[in-house]
Amino acid sequence: MKKILIVGTVVWMIFLLAACNQEESKEEKKERVVPVETEEVKKGSIEIEKSIYGRTRPSVSSPVMLQASGKIDELKVSNGDQVEENDVIATIISQAGSQSIRAPKDGKLVQLNANEGEMVSQEEPLAIVADFHPLTVELSVTASDRKLLEEDDELPIHIEGKEWTATITSVGSVPNDTGLYPVEAEIDNEDSELLPGMTAQLIVTETTIKDAIVVPTTAVEEQGGESFVYIVKDKQAKRVDVSVEESQTEETAIEGDVKSGDQVIVKGQLSLKDGSQVKVAKGE
Repeated sequence: MKKILIVGTVVWMIFLLAACNQEESKEEKKERVVPVETEEVKKGSIEIEKSIYGRTRPSVSSPVMLQASGKIDELKVSNGDQVEENDVIATIISQAGSQSIRAPKDGKLVQLNANEGEMVSQEEPLAIVADFHPLTVELSVTASDRKLLEEDDELPIHIEGKEWTATITSVGSVPNDTGLYPVEAEIDNEDSELLPGMTAQLIVTETTIKDAIVVPTTAVEEQGGESFVYIVKDKQAKRVDVSVEESQTEETAIEGDVKSGDQVIVKGQLSLKDGSQVKVAKGE
């Protein structure tokens, strides 16, 4: 009797295991559907940009000179003050008597390093009156980059995390001691928000690719030295090998069996393979 029970139990367990294996096999046949996001492939132009760095300086700097050496009797202004032409900056007592030192032009007073009661020389400027409106940007470029610039070009320029518009005012034709060509640009600094000595990043278009197939850069995958994208066709992900012509942060120009209007996968493609079932969450 015990033998019969044991055999029956074994048979029942075998039956259960077989049933479980069949269920697992069915689940495997049900392929997982991967949620993805897509964007439309476009045909158009893509600009390849490069950055050229420089520094800001006043457009005009005028020294405040003394008629004669003497002692500062009174200072009327401080560093950073805005002055107008003929404003009295200081009173100097010299052998010739008292003299009023006046601003040579409108601007901001900088490099005033003397105090009342100190002796000052007529050989050195008492201060500088600097014109920050407009502000000049000095750059140095290679011969190849020089070809990208022309006078009166208006280009975006980034300073302190903000974008401005710079107008090219001069492009040097003779290199300096470093072998680079001097270039100057001006920025309308009406509110004097920008100061001399700031680092400026000029954005220049280096190349323009026309009639290109353009996709978001996030759509392009690389594996084993090959580049490819996934496009959605009949609710499946189709892998398409491509060659990259040019790539920017946001957009990439490609060549391959991809056409304008295709839906290219930009998110979720890391878990895909050719033929994977997909569900488009948005962008289609």
